[in-house]
Amino acid sequence: MFDEFGVIFVSAERSGNDEMALAGRAPHVLLAAHNVLRRYSINSEHVYVGGFSGGSRVALRLALGYPDNFRGAFLDAGSDPIGNPDAPLPPRELFQRFRRTSPLVFVTGERDQPHAYDQLRSVRSLYRSCVSNLDDFIQPRLDHEVAPPEALRRALRVLLKGVAPAGAAAEACERALDSELASALHDAATLIASGRRRGADDRLIAVDERFGGLAGPRTVELLAP
Repeated sequence: MFDEFGVIFVSAERSGNDEMALAGRAPHVLLAAHNVLRRYSINSEHVYVGGFSGGSRVALRLALGYPDNFRGAFLDAGSDPIGNPDAPLPPRELFQRFRRTSPLVFVTGERDQPHAYDQLRSVRSLYRSCVSNLDDFIQPRLDHEVAPPEALRRALRVLLKGVAPAGAAAEACERALDSELASALHDAATLIASGRRRGADDRLIAVDERFGGLAGPRTVELLAP
């Protein structure tokens, strides 16, 4: 199948669930992508990241945090919500690139109900953060197993197609999200101005957890003594 799509598949060693995500698994994937780009003549606009189960959770974080390295992700039987301390939103420029250039494909087995629920939560969190460039589906009669060839074939077609230009609905969602962030920051600044520092700090921590890099550097400025 990889020959059919002209795909070079690279898998990093020592990247199982017993490895730390940030200290071990993520650097391995980044190095693998860097090395294969140096070794082969590859279109950098078609470099994708993916994984199964725990590897899928790492792949989503990499796609979110490094949209300049990965132009999409195949997320098989494992996904987490974004916009929280475990999967914070990146700075605005990177997040906008992620929205505009990174298709995501989710698949989970029909019989793998816990992970199907995780997939639903992840997809909902993406829509909440105005990320709509995704395809999610359930693979019939499959347990917690690697997706079969027909699912991978569907995923590759979606990834290679890319992302459609943002429409009016996407732009309206982004404006609403920016308005929500601006309101939260204004509330924190008002609390600081009125001498309620503790309340302001609690508010800013909540803002940082929800909006991550989108709220910077203003949250850092407001948190400073």
